[in-house]
Parts: sequence; C-alpha cells; structure tokens
Amino acid sequence: MSAGSVSRRVFLKATALTGGGMVISFPLSGPLSADQNPNTLTPNAFLELTADNRVLFTCPREEMGQGVDTGLATLVAEELDVAPARIEIVRSSADSAYANPDIGLQVTGGSTSIKAHYLQLRQVGADVRALLLDAAAQDLGTERTTLSTGDAHVITEDGEHHPYGRFLATAAGLPMPDETPLKSPEAFNYIGKHFPRLDALSKSTGTAVYSIDIDFPGLHYAVVLRSPVAGGQLQSLQSREALGMPGATEVVEISTGAAVVAESFWQAKQAASKLSATWTSPALQAVDSAQVRADFGEALASAEGVTTAQQGDPHSEINQASVVIDSEFYAPYLAHAPMEPLNAVVSIDGDKVDVWSGTQGPAADQGLVARALGMKKEDVRVHGTLMGGAFGRRGTVNHVVEAAEIARATGRPIQIVWTREDDIRHGVYRPASLMRIRAGLDKAGIINSWHATRVGGNMMPTSIANQAPGYLPTFVPQGLIRLAANVADKAFTDWTVDHSSIEGLHEDYDLPHREVTHITVDHGLPLTFWRSVGHSYTAFAVESMIDELASVSGLDAVEFRIRNSSDNPRFAEVVRRAGEYMRSAELEEGHHLGLAAHSSFGTPVAEVAEVSVESNTIRVHKVLCVLDCGTVVNPDIVRAQMEGSVMFALTAALHGELHLKDGAIVQSNFHDYPILRMNEAPDIDVIIVDSNAHPSGVGEPAVPPTAPAVANAVYAATGKRLRELPLRLS
Repeated sequence: MSAGSVSRRVFLKATALTGGGMVISFPLSGPLSADQNPNTLTPNAFLELTADNRVLFTCPREEMGQGVDTGLATLVAEELDVAPARIEIVRSSADSAYANPDIGLQVTGGSTSIKAHYLQLRQVGADVRALLLDAAAQDLGTERTTLSTGDAHVITEDGEHHPYGRFLATAAGLPMPDETPLKSPEAFNYIGKHFPRLDALSKSTGTAVYSIDIDFPGLHYAVVLRSPVAGGQLQSLQSREALGMPGATEVVEISTGAAVVAESFWQAKQAASKLSATWTSPALQAVDSAQVRADFGEALASAEGVTTAQQGDPHSEINQASVVIDSEFYAPYLAHAPMEPLNAVVSIDGDKVDVWSGTQGPAADQGLVARALGMKKEDVRVHGTLMGGAFGRRGTVNHVVEAAEIARATGRPIQIVWTREDDIRHGVYRPASLMRIRAGLDKAGIINSWHATRVGGNMMPTSIANQAPGYLPTFVPQGLIRLAANVADKAFTDWTVDHSSIEGLHEDYDLPHREVTHITVDHGLPLTFWRSVGHSYTAFAVESMIDELASVSGLDAVEFRIRNSSDNPRFAEVVRRAGEYMRSAELEEGHHLGLAAHSSFGTPVAEVAEVSVESNTIRVHKVLCVLDCGTVVNPDIVRAQMEGSVMFALTAALHGELHLKDGAIVQSNFHDYPILRMNEAPDIDVIIVDSNAHPSGVGEPAVPPTAPAVANAVYAATGKRLRELPLRLS
C-alpha cells in the first residue's frame, strides 16, 4: 500500500487550526495603549521597559536547560541595543501571543526555538528601539538622525547618554514603527559572540526556581499508585493502612489510580507504599520483550505495510546492482528520565485555578486542567517555571491533570511528585523499532537502489490523545477526541505513515531509486517523542548500512558518503570536515575511529567516535562533532548542546533499554536503567561551520549520529557489525 506521510508539525498545525484560532500573531505595530503606566512601557507581549532603565523580556519558549532564555533574549538585545546581561527574564503564561511561529501552538520542542523566533524577536527589538529614538528626538528637541543608541541609552551627537527609561512616557503616546530594518551580520554586537548564560548565576547558587521548589502554607503533597501495566483501571482499593501512616490526610481515587495525600512528600510516598489495589487486565499484560521482538520480526517477514517516499524504480534497479546488502537493525524502548522528575502544583480558589509546572506546553496545561475541572480556560492561570530537563517527556502533562483531580477532591492545594520509579514504569516511551534496509551499489560506488522498512508503534496517536484535549476548546467532547485519536491510530496503521516513525530513513543521500515502508505493530505501551524523535533510531540503521556499503565499495567512509550526497552540499561539507580530522588523528594503540553523519531539524552533523575494545567492553574515548546550524546566536550554548547530546546519546547507545514482563516495565531507577557515568564520558570536540544561513536546530541533531559512529568504530576495532542497541559484543 502506498501513501504520503504526516509530520508532527502538520499535526500540530492542524490541531491549532481546529482549536478555535490558536494561531494568533501578537501585533508588533500600531498605537500603544492609552492607559500605559507612566513608569513602564509595554509595547508588545515580549518587552517591558521601566523608568529606572530595566528591560524585562517575557521568553516565549520554555527553558529546560537548553539555553533558550539566553538565546532568545540575545535576539531582542541585539536589535534593541541592550547588553544581554541587562535583560531580566520573565516566564511566559499560557497565552496565544507566545505561540511558536513554526508550529502555531505554545510549544517548546522540535529544536525550533531559535529558528522560529530569529526574525520575529529581532524585529521586536528593532521596532522598540526605533520607537525610543522617535520619543527621544521629540523630548530632546533634535533630529532623529542625530541620535544613536548603545547599551540601553540614547546617545546624542555631543556624546550625552540618556537612559531609555527617560523617554517612556512620550514613547507610549507614539505609534509603533513597523518593519524597522534589521542589522546586517557585520553590525552584530551580541549575536555570534561568546558571553555567559543569563541563568548561570541562579543555577550555580541554587536560587533558580523549578516547579518542584514551589511551596506555600497549606500545600499538601500527593503520590499516586498506578496500574503496573499501562491501560489498567482501578478495580478495588484497600487504603486503611495507608491512612494510618504519619502525616497522611486522605486517599482519593482519580482517573489514573489512587492518590495518597500527606503533609510532606516523604509521608505521602511512605503511605502510598501501604496501598493495596487490584486492576483490570489490558491486552498489554500478555506481552513481554521477547514477544515484542518476535511480533516485529513476523511482521517484517509477512506484512505488506504502507509505502512512502517513493522515487524511481528501486525494485528494477536492484537487479542491476553489482553488490546487494540486506541487513536488520533493532532499537529498544527508552525512557526520557529527566533529572527533575515530573511534578506540578495546583491550587483551586473558588472559580480560579493556579498551576505551576515545568512543561513544554503551558497552553496544554491550561486546557487540560480546565477540561478536568469543568472550568473556562481563562480561569486557569499557568505559572511557568524552569525545568530540570525534558527531552520530549514534558510534552505529555497528564500529571498536571492528576494534581487538579486531587486538589478538587480534597479541597487542598496539591503538589504531585512522580518518583523516578513512577516516571520510568508509568511514563511514555521512545518506541522500539525493527528496521530492514536492502541496498544495492553500482560499480562506481553509487547507491542505485534503497528500500528501508521500519516496524513498530507510532508516536502520533498517543500524542493526539494526550495533547489535543489541552489545545481544543473545552466544549469539544472528550469522547469525540478519543474517537479522533482512534481514527488516527487506524489511519497510521492502514493507509498513511506517521512521518515521526520513519524520518531519517532516506533524506541525506541522493538515492535516485528508493522507497520507504512502514509496518505498524503496537502492543499498547504509550509512546511519544524522545530527543530527536524518529531520527534517534533511523540514523543507527542508515549510517550502519552506509558504513557497510562503503566497506564493500572499496571507498573510504568519507569519500563514499560525499560521492552519494552530491545533492546535499551542507551534509557533504560536515562529512568532509570530519574526514580531515580522521586523516590527521594520532591514535593510541588499540584505538579505532568510526564515522557517522545525519541531518535532523535542518542541521547536518558528522561525528567521529574514537573507541577501544577490551574484553568485549566498549570504551568511547573521544567524539568529534561537526555541525552546520546556520547563523549561531551563542557559540558556547551550541557547543554545550552538542556535548550534552553526545552524552545523552551515549547513555542510550551503551546502556539504554527497557524490558517488558507481563506487560509491565521491569526497570525502575538508575541502578537498572543507568545513565553514562563520569568515568565513561569521552572528550568532546565541537566544530561549528561558519554560515550566514537562517539558524536551524541544535537541541537534538547531535543525538542521531552518536550510536552509529560508535558502532562503526567497533567494527573497525573488531570486524564485527553491531546491529542492535544498546551496543554489546557479548
């Protein structure tokens, strides 16, 4: 069966359009409000200037450690002529003014933050600077052309410096300039320059506020007992022993199970361990990891699937190939495991609700809480906080609904905390995948046929079911949303392809004759986007296969990739630069290099892993990362993102896997779902290709090439091809 594919972005935009006008652009021009505070100027949704020359910037994207506060503030600072260190960050509330221009919803994800806001926020800064110059010219009685600006001051011809705050009252009565010309890159003072992150001091001193830090008198804490198998519903509950525990005040049943409420988190956790419950038995209860793998293999061998990304005639061309390779690759289920576990605070006060939660989508929090409590969205106030990591996990915010249900049932303000065990055993997961690639080469080392098949579950149906209720108007019935999710699930199984499932399987190389097939096999474990989404597993299959093709072609790994990517010059350039490093590297005895390259979120990345193998133990000593992400706003943050991505990806490559037994996740914490330890961490070098192109993503693109680079280095060291994650030699 053949069909097109549906991307996350298409889904999110469609959700926005059906959500009753969620795609709203906040006006950046026009007359300002007549009731402006004379001591402040609020010209748009993003900026507030005060008479004492403070500049407050409401950041439209959520800070989860990726440096977005600093990056986006720099865009405004550049055009406003204000040093970024002067800018005070304000967390955005749930408001359509802060919608992501690339997505149409108030969502932080997809490595889009700098890319989406690059021109928008520069324009905000430029227009406000022009407004202040107009006001200064009027107040100073001079021609505007005689004035300049520098670090939040208007500068006259004779060198007098006047703070922006002096001109706010006049500025409030003037029309906002429109489409003020932006600076040329040659005039940049801050974009592309090195300077410290704006949140460095607060995070170093412990004064940064996360939602888990929220506390006030009367706050109670909740821990929820959930079904050990996803989809199970509470049948019976014994709570007497839990209620007898110190500090426990209530036990309430909610949509996901039973919650113990207590005066402290530890008391709630201890009391929750005394609950006894029985649950319904979902179909997933009959599944274990061996069954998942067997079902995938059976489907790969016998199911037709849905075909997309067709070009040329790969079936005929493969018969003309001088070499044909057919290989299978497997990637397991993974959890996100952000350092700060999921948590939220909900306080109900009459007909108003306050919510504190680190989330990738504040508007989803607002909508879901309003729907759960039967309230209007505008009566739910969402207070943004910092996040201790997300990686896609904080895009699913059902824990906030749990907190709302408990607060309503108890009449108390509630902080819900998911323990590490809760998050790993009851979360949403990166799907497992079985992939098969059959590729043919001609005598010149050109790939003349490419057929890639992926088997596994889809991420979109769960995302629709979890996220759409938050963005749609509350008058849309929950039953209708469930129906839509079921229809989407059926559609992605039978007649179209969830692009998130197959992205990265064909895009980097020329491949004049290709097709991609998807076979949906879903056992019922809830699935969602994980850092770099489908690329996180497709790159492993593709770049392992490319390395094998290079080997049999007689070309080195660099030349083979360049020869087969003539239509992708940015990709070929990062490969070329990585190749220069490989040729000049001086290796210790027993050390070997592996190369992999992959493009995701608009950014090509090539990585070289330096690996040794001793007693079947893989040790990664160094990783070189070469990327082209267009214009760089802050090089230090880009490097930090590359370094963090490599470490994150190495955790998955060397350790990451979740097992199912009787439908339940076996792993529970870092003792059996380990993260990379300090003694395993490699040195990492980052090379950023100079570019004046529009910025592209940096939060995720270094994740996909890491595992195949290590696997290819292991092949160089041992002669063994590793086609399954995590990478093991025994």
